[in-house]
Amino acid sequence: MIVIEADARALGISIATSTVSNVKVRDSPYELRVEVEKSRELSQNLTADPIIRAYRDFYWRIGLDPTKVRPSGEALRRRIINGKPFPFINNVVDCGNLISLKTLVPIGLYDLAKIVGKPRITLTKGEEKFLPIGEKEEITLRPGLPVMIDDEKVLHLYPHRDSIFSSISSSTEKVLVVAAGVPGIGREVLERACRSVVNCLETYCGGLSSEVQII
Repeated sequence: MIVIEADARALGISIATSTVSNVKVRDSPYELRVEVEKSRELSQNLTADPIIRAYRDFYWRIGLDPTKVRPSGEALRRRIINGKPFPFINNVVDCGNLISLKTLVPIGLYDLAKIVGKPRITLTKGEEKFLPIGEKEEITLRPGLPVMIDDEKVLHLYPHRDSIFSSISSSTEKVLVVAAGVPGIGREVLERACRSVVNCLETYCGGLSSEVQII
């Protein structure tokens, strides 16, 4: 399904992944919104959380300052703690964000119809172009950054930023789910996060899932 190349594996990268077909993208239903509201009861003690620490340590290792670019799960949890609204987008994306909020594990969701060939996680050689969701201009990547790519393009800047070219849209029917692991994040944590996303997609998006794999 996804290949982790040796240079990325040497950084301690691992993932849990699955595919979910027959999804129907729409606004999040009331029941999913209720789950989001319940998440406001989650722990607010983030500084000592070992999952947050693991992702922060990895960010420092790849040259990102996690106090400025926060890991996605931490950013979502802090947003909720600070009383800000959950960023509702659609039922598929909201499932990924909800589980990231709950587990603190970064979750990537990709439209499989937009992926060319077999995706793989590797390190940049330098000068690769990347167009993040929410941006209008491409970014030129420096060497040594972990990324997920297909045969044509950069899909994901690991483990924190996705490309517009593989993003979920109203026409998406088959979703690739990736729970992003780093050193210090156990297999069971990744598997639980990925399985939770799959269950959410089946419940609220009408999806049919494949087996969760740890890579």
